[in-house]
Amino acid sequence: MDLGTVIGLVLMYGLVGVAMTLGVGIPAYMDAQSVLLVVGGTIGALLVAFKMETMKNFSKIFMITIKPPQSDVNALIKTLVDYASDARRDGILALENKVNNEENEFLKKGLSMAVDGNEPDVIRELLEIETEQTDARHKGNAAIFDQIASLAGAFGMVGTLVGLVAMLVNMSDPAAIGPAMAVALLTTLYGALLGNGFGAPIFNLLMIRNVDEMNERTMVIEGIMSIQ
Repeated sequence: MDLGTVIGLVLMYGLVGVAMTLGVGIPAYMDAQSVLLVVGGTIGALLVAFKMETMKNFSKIFMITIKPPQSDVNALIKTLVDYASDARRDGILALENKVNNEENEFLKKGLSMAVDGNEPDVIRELLEIETEQTDARHKGNAAIFDQIASLAGAFGMVGTLVGLVAMLVNMSDPAAIGPAMAVALLTTLYGALLGNGFGAPIFNLLMIRNVDEMNERTMVIEGIMSIQ
């Protein structure tokens, strides 16, 4: 588990909640109309912007930030060195039994093709194509949170305009000005919290996770080429 992500989210929203409590209290910042405008509007726009199968995986994509795939680069380097030593000493065909027990699926696929006698250029091309496809898929999934960062702020502004219009229409009724102004301000607050406190940092972390995996795959490809 990535404790940094969990602690960061809890700390961020926790401190905001404490600040609200120390002021006029959290209930003063609760407004159903603002929630509908920001959260409902953002979700609706996401359903338009992305395929339904992508949206169904929203929770799985988010969990990658909290429970990323376990990866030990040092252990991977040692594994590649061991494979290279065995291949140099006994020949590449001697790796067949070890390859069948390899847990890293990408490494297993590449070494299996090498053991089967495929040409190095063919192996590299196939592995690089798979890497590019994985990279594109990861970036497409992360784009959901990038859109949340943009859309939440935009719908916060929409809510602000809705509140201002309601306020101007009811200028003759002082009792209606307060609630309308509250909608105008709270939608901006909700949009900022959702976009800058959730969408943007999660998108950034997913991109970091993707870069780490792509670097690892590049290492595997070069390792297999060296072994062969």
